[in-house]
Amino acid sequence: MAYAALVVAVLGMTWSAVFVRWAGVPGPASAFYRALIAAAVLLPWRAARRDLAMPPRRAQWLALAGGAFFSFDLLFFNIAVLRTTGATAVLLANNSPVFVGLATWLLFHRRPAASFWYGLILALTGCAGIVAADTLLHGAVAIGDPGGDLLALAAAGFFAAYLLTTQRVRGTTDTLTFSTLAIIGSVLTLFAVCLATNVPLTGYAARSWAALAGLGLISQLITYFAVVYALGHLPATVMSVGLLAQVPLTVLLFVPVLGEPLNAAQVGGGALVLAGIYVVNRVPTSSRGE
Repeated sequence: MAYAALVVAVLGMTWSAVFVRWAGVPGPASAFYRALIAAAVLLPWRAARRDLAMPPRRAQWLALAGGAFFSFDLLFFNIAVLRTTGATAVLLANNSPVFVGLATWLLFHRRPAASFWYGLILALTGCAGIVAADTLLHGAVAIGDPGGDLLALAAAGFFAAYLLTTQRVRGTTDTLTFSTLAIIGSVLTLFAVCLATNVPLTGYAARSWAALAGLGLISQLITYFAVVYALGHLPATVMSVGLLAQVPLTVLLFVPVLGEPLNAAQVGGGALVLAGIYVVNRVPTSSRGE
């Protein structure tokens, strides 16, 4: 079931950039409504489950912190999608395996096994091939402005923090409770950002609201419920690399939906990404360091 949940998560994430483009609203606003719509489902659902116990106070605060980390991932990613191509934004935002691997080693003294690094090299080489092909096809404009690139990389760092926080808490917290607490942290953080930056939260067209509903229900509620479930059974290193599958899938999706072209080099890059995921998932990914 854990790997099935990972597949669901990848498919849901693949649509995130498309929904952001379709919404066409400021990045902070689309991030806020993505979290708020999911919260509108999770809060009453969790309230109705009186059989579920609340986790220890420390776990509750960590879940809220995980939601705050995730809110900045959404914020920076959504802005990046509006400033660069979908392939570039998704690629740079998926550098979380680098942050996860290093943080797991440096903070928790668990050095990833050689298989993790081999798979990661394959996956990142494939991602680099996708970006190189995108650059050659469209010219320098395909990369977007440097600010958008940095925001996508910042999103990767915050998503890595979310993955690691979630893995630490999941041992004492069920999927529904963690998802609810985390989404509360996300909603509060993003609402504060929208207020601080004077981002409008009303006056959008019907198409924008439909895309925001897709973000909240598909890309957030279903996708991250699957992520949290999988993190209760799989290491964060496996999850972070496994989620890289959304990169080639997003590129393929952008061809018919948003008109971003695809060539043989991008297909080859996607194949390397999937090869890297296979290597990481077929061998144990971490060992105790000194």
